[in-house]
Amino acid sequence: MFQTVIIVAGGKGERMQVDIPKQFIEIHSRPILMHTISRFYNFNPEMKIIVVLPEIQLNNWVELCKKHAFDIRHEIATGGNSRFESVKNGLKLAPETGLIAVHDGVRPLVSRDTIDKCYDSAARKGAVVPVSDAVESIRQILPDGSSIAVNRSEYKMVQTPQVFAAEIIHEAYRQEFSNQFTDDASVVEASGYKITLVEGNIENIKITTPFDLIMAQKLL
Repeated sequence: MFQTVIIVAGGKGERMQVDIPKQFIEIHSRPILMHTISRFYNFNPEMKIIVVLPEIQLNNWVELCKKHAFDIRHEIATGGNSRFESVKNGLKLAPETGLIAVHDGVRPLVSRDTIDKCYDSAARKGAVVPVSDAVESIRQILPDGSSIAVNRSEYKMVQTPQVFAAEIIHEAYRQEFSNQFTDDASVVEASGYKITLVEGNIENIKITTPFDLIMAQKLL
């Protein structure tokens, strides 16, 4: 089945404590976003790659591609005011058939094995999310401000790429936006589809803080 990936890169870098968007921060002389795109290109050079960026960052990205001689073929979609709108804009460039993944632009450490498992399972199940185990104790905050311990074995940490049959994700994103949508799987789930979980890779972190950046530099 034809494979597509929509890479959403709309970060501002506020928690990173830097003045540039976090997807443009360089690791080993290349912006994080380029590392992320390369992961999918190296997995399947024939796949369609769609990158979603805020409009104010488009010219900057073009200049960065020239500076780093980055020539992996990809299409650009303009981001919206929310992740929901950004993915919806990316879907306008995506085919109506095959498999479509949605991936965070600042997750450059996703493994080939995770990508493979997600696409393979989605071809059979229709809607797939990679997850990792919750390894620390978890407490639930109650309305009165107190908290209770919960069983961490009943919870999973969600990653990307989240992969769906094209017809499923296109249908899901025809819905009206809801504040209950926390990721693409929640949008698809609201359309009545069941989500299948597969094991991700633990180093597939979303680079959000300075500590994450240090970890990514070491792991890359």
